[in-house]
Amino acid sequence: MTLTHAEAAELVRGLKQAVMSEPSGVVVDASALQTFDSSALAVLLESRREARAAGKGFSVKGLPPPLHQLAGLYGVEALLPAAA
Repeated sequence: MTLTHAEAAELVRGLKQAVMSEPSGVVVDASALQTFDSSALAVLLESRREARAAGKGFSVKGLPPPLHQLAGLYGVEALLPAAA
């Protein structure tokens, strides 16, 4: 899966509805990401923001190591907790 600036806007548009459809917590599965840029972090952080605004938990499953490193470089690693 590719998640770059070109795909980010479309994904963000559907985030609120997707988050609201989750009964308790939001777990984003990022394991399919193969090609991405910093826009992938923006999408994940927007997902987190929507989940927190709805009073729901948020975690990420399968975050690719390069994206995890990018999150560390931007100082947002702690905002993307790993799913249990």
